[in-house]
Amino acid sequence: MSESAVIEGGLRERKRAATHAAITAAARALTGERGLNGYTVEEVCQRADISRRTFFNYFPTKEDAIIGHADDEIPADVIAEFIEGGASSPPGEISPTLFQDLVRLSLRLSEDMAASEEETRQLIAVVKKEPQLILRIIGITEQREAQFARDVARREGVAADHPVVQMAVVLLGTIARKSSMAYFSDGNTRPYRDLLMENITAASTLFSQPLGHPETPAAEGQP
Repeated sequence: MSESAVIEGGLRERKRAATHAAITAAARALTGERGLNGYTVEEVCQRADISRRTFFNYFPTKEDAIIGHADDEIPADVIAEFIEGGASSPPGEISPTLFQDLVRLSLRLSEDMAASEEETRQLIAVVKKEPQLILRIIGITEQREAQFARDVARREGVAADHPVVQMAVVLLGTIARKSSMAYFSDGNTRPYRDLLMENITAASTLFSQPLGHPETPAAEGQP
């Protein structure tokens, strides 16, 4: 690929990202001012200085425009690097570095938090005003977690419903949500990365304790 083609591709991608952000910002601002049902797509287009056709090239509905980057997938190169980390383990065996690589992946993704912080705060404010948007966000989260399970399973050479894969998805998702809630809470001054590592360390400490074999209480009437 020529240098000019690379430059052109980069400019096109930046322009697309700028348009995406402008639409989302306009939709969130109008929702904050008038509520979800208080404006039209045409008014979003007018504020973002785009055509109606351009709007629908980016988003199918106003709700999707409000949510914006929340439905973005994990970058392909980041996932490829994560999957490659399990290449040395035999297919079907959980690699010994899975947890370590999951932590590294979480920290890599947390680098985007600072860049999108203001957008996230805007989204939180809008969701507080229009709580019905939570259901759409939950749906997107479930779709992303299902895809992440498939990525972890592909790395490990196991089925997506493997218990370790499912636990990895649930655990990392819970830690990320808990860290985000603390980060965006009123009065917080700690970096997201620190909160994330604190919660990951807490989970690691808990799960590193010996499990043993706790006895199951006998059913009533059984010896």
